[in-house]
Parts: sequence; structure tokens; C-alpha cells
Amino acid sequence: MKRRSFIKSTAGAAVSLPFIFPGMKLAALPDSGLFGRMRDQTDRILVIIQLNGGNDGLNMLVPKDQYANLLKARPEVALPENQILDLNTETGLHPVMTGIQNLFQDGRAAFVQSVGYPNQNRSHFRSMDIWTSASPADAYWGTGWVGRYLDNRFPTYPEGYPSDEHPDPFAISIGNTVSETCQGVATNFSLSLQDPFKLTQLFEDEEDSVPDSRYGRELSYLRTTAAQSNAFRESILEAANMGNNLADYPRQNPLARQLETVALLISGGLQTRIYVVSLGGFDTHANQVDRSEPTQGQHAELLLELSEAISAFAADMEQLGHADRVLGMTFSEFGRQIRSNKSMGTDHGTAAPLILFGGCTQGEIIGHNPTIPDDVAPQDGVPMQFDFRDVYGSVLMDWLGAEEQEIKGILHPNFQYLPVLAGCQTDPARLNNRQGARLEGPVEASAFPNPFADWTTIAYQHPGGPVKISILDSLGREVQVLSSQNLGPGKYQFPFEGRGLAPGNYYFRVAQEGGAQQTFHLVKQ
Repeated sequence: MKRRSFIKSTAGAAVSLPFIFPGMKLAALPDSGLFGRMRDQTDRILVIIQLNGGNDGLNMLVPKDQYANLLKARPEVALPENQILDLNTETGLHPVMTGIQNLFQDGRAAFVQSVGYPNQNRSHFRSMDIWTSASPADAYWGTGWVGRYLDNRFPTYPEGYPSDEHPDPFAISIGNTVSETCQGVATNFSLSLQDPFKLTQLFEDEEDSVPDSRYGRELSYLRTTAAQSNAFRESILEAANMGNNLADYPRQNPLARQLETVALLISGGLQTRIYVVSLGGFDTHANQVDRSEPTQGQHAELLLELSEAISAFAADMEQLGHADRVLGMTFSEFGRQIRSNKSMGTDHGTAAPLILFGGCTQGEIIGHNPTIPDDVAPQDGVPMQFDFRDVYGSVLMDWLGAEEQEIKGILHPNFQYLPVLAGCQTDPARLNNRQGARLEGPVEASAFPNPFADWTTIAYQHPGGPVKISILDSLGREVQVLSSQNLGPGKYQFPFEGRGLAPGNYYFRVAQEGGAQQTFHLVKQ
């Protein structure tokens, strides 16, 4: 069947219907269908790595300048200081992540510190829903952040796709299910596959007329989905047969297998621009480390798998000549608590670092190390420094060419641009217009008194422009917003009454638009 003639009609389906056949699964919501090639004048690719379970960022990207308090808070799981891999004088990596360390030193990997969201939910299901939909913590959205981005570009989708102009899937999820990240209003833009060489052709029945009823709409939907599936089978098989892998991938590494498939399809010329892969097992409540050797254990095995897979994929992209058109990004639903538990593990926490990798990163650590208090209370987590939606939006802007106003509609109206990519922006003028944007700071802010009993005052030197100053508790909840407005340059003081708060660790966060974002420690007596 020719791609250009496969679609006869598309009608609304009333229920969600998954399609499963060997090697391929299409999970559809109402009006679900398939894909096409992006019409943007860019051939850039975004590879999203989902780390399921809640990655312990403190055990991966280690704040060496906080080591004494870190060891005090988590003696059972803390890494030996002399075995931490150096990234710079203040920050290091888990010793198994030599592949990522090499990429960082070569300027092909970067980290964003303490990424999270206000009012952190420590439930796996709900937090992952927030990260994939990019919804506020108190709202439930039925679409994903990539899905809304694609909906803006292809508002009639799935009707008319694939086509001669858009012959390939918009997004591919490697695995058994489509990613909720790619869920649009009417359909999921992602196709799910495991083996591009094992795609079975679906049966297509006679194209007779269908009744104008719910049954007829369902039948029309099934026919359309089958025809679309067969059309994409053709283009995927063609790309897989034309593709090639030049790097060596570790054999016993499921994530490496997924990324090897992504590299094969990229090298074969598939026009897909979004790939989603995943690695599970990060819910390390117990046996996170080996009792006799903390550099080994469950988490070390996962980080080794992650590091080796990314390293092999980056080498493949480099050898294939695609390094500057592929950007990778990791995310996990939350980090772990600062204190270890009694089972050689860690429990659900708040913010954690995010990895970016590709030819357009320049070996930088974006943001400041989290502060580890001298007295860490049970359930204390790493406070948010960067809102994950700002990272998503900045990637969409600088990598895929979205406009700032569009990002505010897709993600949140208070979106703050972060120059997380050092080069290769789609629009050089945007970078030129944002030369004043700084992520490192320093943010000139302090609190006095600190510790405080009933009142404290946040003193802040502002360079000018929009700024948000908020108080967070140790569980990641936003206690109060002290300021969220456009201010002129100058010195400001913001009083904060904490009379009714329980004693413990708190934080105030300063977020300057397009500039420094930093979180400072407060102690309530």
C-alpha cells in the first residue's frame, strides 16, 4: 500500500483503543492515529531518557563542598570521598560514571542542578504524571508537553497523516507503551516499537461504507489506525535497513539496546524528531548500595548502565556525523531524601539533577550545589532550584525553535527562559538578545536573622526585571510567595513571618527571568 493513498477518512472514536501486534504497539486515545514528519525547517532530534523510580541525585552528582554534612546525613550510602570522580573542585560524579565524565570533559554533556517543581508530590504515579504532562502540582492535564507542542504545529492531526510531506512518525517510544509525554488533545503523537525489523502488517478489511453511529466511528477509526500502522511499517523498515551503527554498545544493557535502535533509525534517515527511551529500577528504598562497598549495589549498576548507554550512543552519533543534531535529556519523577534509611537505601524526595548530552552542550554544571544542612530532619529533600517546566521550555525554544509566548501557553504563564544550551540555538538572534542571561549568579541575597524565631527579612540586590521570591519547606512545598513582579534595579527587603511554622529547615528561592536562580537555606527555631 502506498503511503500517499492510505487514508480514506478519520472519525472520532469514543473510547481508548490499544493496538498490539508483534514488535509494535499503538496505544490510542480518542481519535487516536499516527504520525508524520515535522514541517519545521530543522532536522534536530530530541532523545528523552525517562529514569523510572526516582533517581538519587545526591549519589549521582555529588556536592563535594557539602561532603561532611552529606556523610553525616547518609552514612550508610555515602560514597567514599576519595573515589568520587571530579567534574570541578566542588562537584563530582559517582565512580562508575566514567563515560559521562569523559563526555563532560569533552564538552558534550552538562548537568542542571536541583530540578523539580513547586509543591512536590512524592507519589510515583502522580509525580510522573506531572513531569510528563508538565501540569501544576494541583492540576490534572490529559496532554503531554511534547504533545501540546506538536498540536500547535499540526492542529488537524491525525487526519491526513502520514503524507508525502510528512511520511514518518512524529515521535517514537522504544518499548511496549507510548509515552504520555507525547499525548496530544486528540491522539498520542508517539508510536511504540521494540524491534524495527519485526513489524507485522495489520489486516485491512474492505472499504465499504460505515453507519453514522458509534459503531461506525469505531470501525472507521480501526481502519484508519491499521492503514496508518502499515504505512509507518514501510518507512520504519526502510530506515532500519538503510541504517547502520558504528559504535560498540554493551550487550547486557537494555537502555543501550534502546539507544542503539534510535541511532539505527537516525542513521537510516527516518524523519522522526522525538524519541523516548526508559530505564527503570531507581526506587532504591533498600540495598541502594552494597553494605561492604558503597560504590557498588543497585544504584551503581543503574548509573553504570545509564553512563555506558549514553556514552555509546554519543560515540555512535559522533561517528555517524549526527552529533550536532541530537540532544539528549534525562528526567526522573523525583530525587531521594537527604537522609538514608535503615535499609541501606533512600526514600522518596524532591528535586534532583538532570543530564543534557550532545554536541551542543559545553561541559557545564548549571546552577549551584544544593545546601546540605548540618541538622537534616527526617523526610528532608533537596529543594528545587530550577523548575523543570523552564528547562523543558528552554529546550523547546533553543533546540526546536518554539517561541517564548507559545511556551507560556504550553507550559506555564510564568515561564522563565534558561540558557541551558551553550550553542547551536535555532535562532542566533535569540542568543544575541539574551547575552545578559546568567544561570550561575551570583544571586545577591541573604536572610537576617537566620536562624529565626518569628520573623526574618530577605535582603535582595536585584539587577532589574521580573523576579519571583518564594519560601519552600523541606518537603518541597511552596509556603509563601514573597514577590512575583517586575522590579527595577536596586536593593529590596521582603519581610517574612514564620511564627506559625514548625521548627526545622526551610529555603527561600530567588528566580530571575533569564538569569540566576538560586535557593538559600533558612532555619526556623
